[in-house]
Formats: sequence, C-alpha cells, structure tokens
Amino acid sequence: MPWPAISGAEPVYGSEPDIAGQGIANPIGQIWSGAMMLEHLGETEAAAAIIKAIESVLAIAKLRTRDLGGPADTTACGKAVAEALA
Repeated sequence: MPWPAISGAEPVYGSEPDIAGQGIANPIGQIWSGAMMLEHLGETEAAAAIIKAIESVLAIAKLRTRDLGGPADTTACGKAVAEALA
C-alpha cells in the first residue's frame, strides 16, 4: 500500500481560553479526530473501536460533559472512553 497523501487530523473548534483549566472541555472531538486519522491511515479496525467506545460512553448520561447535558468533567469523560477501549 503506498503511503497515504499528506493529511492532518485535529479538532478545529478553538482553544476555548475562557474555560481553560476548569475541566469542563469536551474531549470527544480530540478523541474522534484520532479515530479519523487512524481511518485515513488504513487502520479501520482501530478507528471503528474508538468510535464504538465514544458511542458507548455517550449513551450513558452521567459520562457526558456539561455541553452534552451531563455532569462529567473532561477527565472522567476521557477516561471512560479509554476504559471502553480496554
């Protein structure tokens, strides 16, 4: 397989300096962009596993961040996705 075309993967929503350090940022965009990068690189199983983990976490209201109507902070939401992958 030839090397994929040059590409970048990042969540593009700004740095949100008004909420920096408060633990209320939603980490899903960052995690999802990693899945998109893996898919672009041909790692479709890994990408699908990350998407499945994201979906399973977001199905549980207590693991959602405030912007999605839940009580979780950035760390709790991110760790929940990581644990769903394990």
